[in-house]
Amino acid sequence: MDKELERLHRAIPKARDQAQSRALLWITGTLLLLGALAPPFAALRLGLPLWPLRMPLIFSAGFALLVWALRAATPTAAAMGFLVCFILAQSGEVWTRLSLYPTSRPALLALIALFVLTFAATQFGRRRKEIHGLSEPRRGRQASQIVANLGIAALFAASGRYSGCIAALAEAAADTVSSEIGQAIGGPAHLLTTWRSVPAGTDGGITAIGTIAGLAAAALIVAIGMSHQPGRSSVMVWLASSAGLFFDSLLGATFERRGWIGNDLVNFTSTLIAAVVATVLT
Repeated sequence: MDKELERLHRAIPKARDQAQSRALLWITGTLLLLGALAPPFAALRLGLPLWPLRMPLIFSAGFALLVWALRAATPTAAAMGFLVCFILAQSGEVWTRLSLYPTSRPALLALIALFVLTFAATQFGRRRKEIHGLSEPRRGRQASQIVANLGIAALFAASGRYSGCIAALAEAAADTVSSEIGQAIGGPAHLLTTWRSVPAGTDGGITAIGTIAGLAAAALIVAIGMSHQPGRSSVMVWLASSAGLFFDSLLGATFERRGWIGNDLVNFTSTLIAAVVATVLT
């Protein structure tokens, strides 16, 4: 790393990083809880039955337990995952004063695909990543990481912005897969802003193989999540998720490298950009 790169790289102070992650967790976690509780309360207020929520509740609890059992997340992170899953499991339900009309909205399938892809990518080349100090902790992801990567998708689903939800899921999958595959395989990495060579795992650094893998992961998530509406809308959602992926690297190469914001806030902002762009385009 040359002198200019050293000058630009300032690790974020631990206290600031933790404060940002805690604020993100409490604010987003509260909104997720409200989003998960909104349909049951609306049903009670309208005098509608609660039995349609039985399967989403059971499945979400089972999914959270599985994630925790696989050590893919801490107990608190699994609880956040439960809220996300419960919201997405309800995203295809339309409440009216007369009845409950289910529609085909496979956001839940997209979430499952995201989990499988990111879990596999994290395990891929783990030995090499551990040697270089780049691997995820074996105890699994923290709660702040879950809300940073999946919170926007759930909130857009709760607000009825389905294309934004899928774009956020696709960007989260692309970000994790590109990073993990790029670090595992190695090869030249370049800083997005200057295109200078940097070590693998550097904030804002991208590799060709990692980028290709990330874009492919995003395409798969979009294909699953938008299977009810293929065509132009799917392409627009994929483009939005791709824009979010490169915006993530841009933030990493600038604000994160200067120690202004931590990785959780970078991920949260990138999924937000993907969701907003998809909503506008569609």
